[in-house]
This record gives sequence, structure tokens and C-alpha cells, in this order.
Amino acid sequence: MPAKIIDTTTAEHYTWGNNCDGWQLVKTPDLSIIEELMPPGTAEARHHHTRARQFFYVLSGELTMEIEHHDFTLKAGQGIEVAPGQSHQAMNRSTAPLRIVVTSQPPSHGDRIDD
Repeated sequence: MPAKIIDTTTAEHYTWGNNCDGWQLVKTPDLSIIEELMPPGTAEARHHHTRARQFFYVLSGELTMEIEHHDFTLKAGQGIEVAPGQSHQAMNRSTAPLRIVVTSQPPSHGDRIDD
């Protein structure tokens, strides 16, 4: 497949949760890279993955990541890894939009178990 530039205007788009957006930047059987936009006060459901290892990287805003009942607050330029089996929940508790990149290997879709 030839190389091509991809961004949020050309990537596959979907919505999730309460008005959150996702853009599938890379989607292969081995790797998923998604840019997500979470409005203030939004959160995903607490869950874990049996196989997927994930890395959440903050582009702008402030991410509260709860992993195994411990809260971590990340700002732009910071990231955090979530190992397979670890219960976690991404939240935007701030008053500003949150933009993150979520990398999953293998892809996390179909590997999610709500807690």
C-alpha cells in the first residue's frame, strides 16, 4: 500500500459516549491508532482488555486516567501505558476539550470487557 498523509479530515470518523469523537488514523489487524476528542465532563465506561496493550497520549487539555483504582492526571505532552487486564477509565474532568491519541496493540475493538 502506498504511503499517504492522514489527518482528522481524511480518517474514518466515529462518535462514542456522550458527544465524543474518534478518528481512526491507523487501522490494521496488528495496530490501532485513534485520535479522540472528549468534551468537558465526559468519560468512557470503566473496562479492561484481555489482549490489547494501550498507550494514551495527551495532545491538548487534561486527561484523568483511572487505572486499577488510582487516578493519574496528564497534561499535553504526557502519556500513560495500560497493560492488558488492567481496569481503566479515561475521563475529562476539566472545563476544556481534551484531545488524545490512543495506540492499541493489538487493536482493542472486540477485546473490551466492561467492569
